[in-house]
Amino acid sequence: MTAVAFLGTRTGGSRQLAGTGTLLRFALRRDRTMLPVWVAVNALMVLSMPGTLKGLYGTAAERADLVRQMETNASLRAMVGPVFDDSLGALTAWRVGVYAAALAAVMSLLIVVRHTRDEEESGRQEVVASGMVGRRAALTAALLTAAVANGVLALLVVAGLAARGVAGAVALGLAIAGVGMLFATMAAIVAQLTESARLARGLTAAVLGGAFVLRAAGDSATTDGSSVLTWLSPLGWLENLRAFAAERWWVLPLIAGAAVVQGAVAYELAGRRDLGMSFLPTRPGPAAGRLRTAGALAWRLQRGSVLGWSVGFLLAGVVYGSMTEGAADLVGDNEQARQIIERMGGQAGLTDAFVSAMVGMLGLIAALYVVASVLRLNGEETSGRAEPVLAGAVGRLRWAAGHLVIAFGGAALIMLLAGLGFALGYGRDAGAILGACLAQLPAMWVIGGAAVLLHGVLPRGAVAAWGVAGAVLLLGWVGPALDVPQAVLDVSPFGHLPKLPAEEMSWAPVLVLTSIAVVLVVAGLVGLRRRDVT
Repeated sequence: MTAVAFLGTRTGGSRQLAGTGTLLRFALRRDRTMLPVWVAVNALMVLSMPGTLKGLYGTAAERADLVRQMETNASLRAMVGPVFDDSLGALTAWRVGVYAAALAAVMSLLIVVRHTRDEEESGRQEVVASGMVGRRAALTAALLTAAVANGVLALLVVAGLAARGVAGAVALGLAIAGVGMLFATMAAIVAQLTESARLARGLTAAVLGGAFVLRAAGDSATTDGSSVLTWLSPLGWLENLRAFAAERWWVLPLIAGAAVVQGAVAYELAGRRDLGMSFLPTRPGPAAGRLRTAGALAWRLQRGSVLGWSVGFLLAGVVYGSMTEGAADLVGDNEQARQIIERMGGQAGLTDAFVSAMVGMLGLIAALYVVASVLRLNGEETSGRAEPVLAGAVGRLRWAAGHLVIAFGGAALIMLLAGLGFALGYGRDAGAILGACLAQLPAMWVIGGAAVLLHGVLPRGAVAAWGVAGAVLLLGWVGPALDVPQAVLDVSPFGHLPKLPAEEMSWAPVLVLTSIAVVLVVAGLVGLRRRDVT
């Protein structure tokens, strides 16, 4: 609607949108697997929370005590935000609202970049544009695809939470979808500015990370979300809507207005550049020196990603470390909450169990880095950039090895930095925390090995590696809270790791998982060597 209204004021607006319907249907068909998974996982996380919270805080007195504890615990407010009411609906919005909006934002930016800059970078958009397709049709179809996904997510949230209060359910559902569309239009702008889909995704994700940091800093300083830093973040806008707690409906137009303005800017930029070009062209790199080897080229391509993940995990470690002292105060005498943390972190003291649980969460998220780094091989191959490299004196194994060293070695680096940050924030037990972080590596490598196998044997289905990582993340994040049977949790490789420092070190599962990762990588490389380059 934003795109149509904007274009309708310009001469030849209908020609600019020619073919939008066809491109929209094609985009929805291409994403027929990815979109339902993203939407279902996000909706399940939100809709499962009221039941979980009811089991944790079953009485009004327990919920009121939780609200009082959050008002005095700045580190935990930085993680999940302030609480505005003690109803189950308000606690659900508090516990998962920001994270659901962040997932919607990631889904939306991936959709928009995939159907705009990715298509131009691969050359497919040039073929499409040679037909009866308007200049802005691809961008419109991408934004409409994101709108469909966010709209379905909003409907599921509203339908699932309506029993807790229709007004609150509508407010939360619209806010989550609104934040998703805000980052969709932001990705649309970045896709016009950059010449690389990878850079477009990275920059938009960096803005999302900055929004999370601003919100966390603001929420740690105030108990009611009134900090200027909170208001500078779109995630803070969702908080200040106060779903299920005397809703501030005037915040919704703020989210919608920002999305409309960004959409208008994206459409204006799209009409002022040539297909395949950008306003910030990529700087040519050196033809000699550091790029004389395939490994150096891989490092040049992925160094920005490694740096971004490293800084993010260092800061995340500091935040989680600073929260550790307040973990016991938050749980208090709540036996259910204690059991959840112990299921995630082991049966030792609550503080050690909390450290183990948070380190495990960092490992789950870091598995996404490994998958993204491994699948860079797939991106280089399908875009045609790998072919000139392999046409020279570079074998397939040498070419792949450069990216895999960065993927698996980079995982060790970011977990090491996370451990250092955690130790700095906590102020003690640095050696034990570093060991706990590095103990996550074998499970992360198994996920990366699965990505290597898919790329080597079934390159067109390599994107399924994201599904594997997402399923593992969902099991690790939601499984303990939902009291999922241990047999199901053990499907994840993370379920077999020793929960350091809450438990004793056990080398057997570490060695077994490392061996599995090696087998998967070797099988993937054998497949890559034997098949044709796509």
